Amino acid sequence: MNKPQFELGNITLGKLVETVVDQFGDNKALEYHAQGISYTYKELNDVCNKVAKGFMALGVERGDNVAIWANNVAEWVYTQFGLPKMGAVLVTVNTAYRSFELEYLMKQSDSTTLIMIGGVREPDEYVKVVNEVCPELKDSKPGELKSAKLPKLKNVIYLGEEKIPGTFSWEDVIALGEKISDAELEARHATCQPGDVVNMQYTSGTTGFPKGVMLTHTNLIGNAYSMAECMNLTAADSLCITVPFFHCFGCVIGNLCSLVSGATMAPVLAFNPVDVLETIQASKCTVIHGVPTMFIAELEEMKKKEYDTSHIRTGVMAGAPCPIEVMKQVVEVMGADQMTIVYGQTEASPGVTQTRVTDSLDLRVTTVGRALPNVEVMIVDPDTGKELPRGEQGELITRGYHVMKGYYKMPEATEKTVDSEGWLHTRDLASMDEEGNCKITGRMGDMIIRGGENIYPREIEDVLYEHPKVLEAAAVGVLVGEKGERIKAFIVLKDGQTATEEEIITFCKQNMAPYKVPKYVEFRDELPKTLVGKVLRRELAKEDAERQAAG
Repeated sequence: MNKPQFELGNITLGKLVETVVDQFGDNKALEYHAQGISYTYKELNDVCNKVAKGFMALGVERGDNVAIWANNVAEWVYTQFGLPKMGAVLVTVNTAYRSFELEYLMKQSDSTTLIMIGGVREPDEYVKVVNEVCPELKDSKPGELKSAKLPKLKNVIYLGEEKIPGTFSWEDVIALGEKISDAELEARHATCQPGDVVNMQYTSGTTGFPKGVMLTHTNLIGNAYSMAECMNLTAADSLCITVPFFHCFGCVIGNLCSLVSGATMAPVLAFNPVDVLETIQASKCTVIHGVPTMFIAELEEMKKKEYDTSHIRTGVMAGAPCPIEVMKQVVEVMGADQMTIVYGQTEASPGVTQTRVTDSLDLRVTTVGRALPNVEVMIVDPDTGKELPRGEQGELITRGYHVMKGYYKMPEATEKTVDSEGWLHTRDLASMDEEGNCKITGRMGDMIIRGGENIYPREIEDVLYEHPKVLEAAAVGVLVGEKGERIKAFIVLKDGQTATEEEIITFCKQNMAPYKVPKYVEFRDELPKTLVGKVLRRELAKEDAERQAAG
């Protein structure tokens, strides 16, 4: 037995932690190289029990929502696996949020408790935001906040050495938990069910306000187990987690894939290629996750200094299409010859399809693999909903244990996304080959219409990535006066390279149909991205439109 044994669909996250302890209690569970933090699964479980008791002592009830606004600090992990033991729901907050977004999320989620760090860009930026949203905090006793804007919020917990008025420290919470007995915790834990919501993740809100995606124990454990299987993860593995915990990529494909395998979590606080490579070296990581731009940055750093990545064999690359040259270097330079590709979205817990470690390099760079075990995937006509023949492009829909319970307090939005037969409509365009491997060809809202032709950015970007000087590329449709939509390519060049607009356009003319060739090229030092590395094409289009409007 080289990984934990448990019954899928009939276990909660809290029980899963205890099951792993029973079978692999002495295995290293969590290791922060830079911070000197190291716990076995038995030690981690003890910490999680103290956390669960602390929140019970705060008055947090079963089903209450607890928000966390922090980067990849250790307390994030303790909270993720501690709250399920006492029945609360973990609500993740994007670390890039500002006051309006935080206020919206806290109010919409009905969160009774907020866990926060000081900030990520400035030491006290989050403190300023919270005091702006809740000016009553600084004059409140900890646990007795009465906020006009956030009436449900009672507790604010600050993860830091300084004392912030109106807040509990992390140590305060742990100390309060000492008055809760083991029997009281066990009684609360016994009420938790696999179908309960345990995690709520807010979507990016590209259409309208962000929506709280309700995910259950069964959603998350089943999805993590399936993805871990596709990577052949075992208790002998150590996983370098480079992506944010607030996103499913970090807390599910990272932390939870490690837990279901009995493997070691080796996170970095925030992405930095030096920190990542030093963690891989120190923790002898066998698994690494990230988006293509992260791997590009790591490969560039490896040109400057020698790092030992010889233990790496697999991992997940997701969040954006993988350029073939990047995958080749990840295999050849980093040694990850079993790297996999995952496609998914938050509403699917998040994985839908994945390549397998035995798949060819070509399959891994041209497709996002096939459906995860016990997951259905179908390509349908977006207008009629009818299944399309293999090879034809349509909307990818999926059904199975991984589909969310729904959007929090948004029944109409839920009905638009998950139909009466349980199919989750992703709004992603894709095609499927005879073996079931899927190609994501675009997002329904990202389509560029030019001269009656429908063009998807991915078609153009794949060609641009073939240019030897191009590091990153994004193609968008921009409006040019009364001429309608024209294609513009935004490009980041590799270090030390120079290129002209004419050179890039000539390359495109040689490698793609004339109607796909960009009309304009703009060189940039960087492209706007989400915190998990997805290029914000709409932001580029918006910036270009604003420049044109300004003359």
